[in-house]
Amino acid sequence: MDQTLQSLDMPSLLALAAALGWASGFRLYAVVFLVGAMGAAGWITLPAGLQVLQHPMVLAASGALLFIEFFADKIPGLDSLWDLVNSVIRVPAGAALAAGVFGADSTTLALVAALMGGTLAASSQAAKTTTRAAINTSPEPLSNVLASLFEDGLVIAALWLATHQPVIFGILLAITVVLMWIVTWVLFKFLRAAFRRLRAFFSSSSVKEA
Repeated sequence: MDQTLQSLDMPSLLALAAALGWASGFRLYAVVFLVGAMGAAGWITLPAGLQVLQHPMVLAASGALLFIEFFADKIPGLDSLWDLVNSVIRVPAGAALAAGVFGADSTTLALVAALMGGTLAASSQAAKTTTRAAINTSPEPLSNVLASLFEDGLVIAALWLATHQPVIFGILLAITVVLMWIVTWVLFKFLRAAFRRLRAFFSSSSVKEA
């Protein structure tokens, strides 16, 4: 059994809380299932606040939702609808998961972790939504599938790094969050301009028909 995974020190706990919040903005159900499965398999001793994730019923529910999300997230148009439906749960769930890392031991740390987790989940959710909206302006589906697979890999890599190399994960996460903010801002401006051009096109078409 991997001893690195079995014992989590404070840097690893902080990194795990950040990873849970950030990754939840991309793949909430994958986060819940993977962390619960690692705990159930004995690869990691989950903090008391997260041990519910390894319950068989939680694993079954999160596994089923992960299966649905895996395919729904790779279909252009349906992925944006899926994001819209799940946007109301990803941010609070990311905050709750991050808080669960410290919830049974420290109320103060749990509150700080919740704020951090919710903020990170909101950042990744915003980056994901705007990126997918921009990608969906293209008629070909391959870029959508590749983007979805990239996000799948990001979640797995984040959880692995958080538990194996917490310092490296922290550095990479800080860089990634800054890049996500930049991408979100640029793409938001791009999408807003595209919507304005689209409205102008339909408005001019209506005038010509009249």
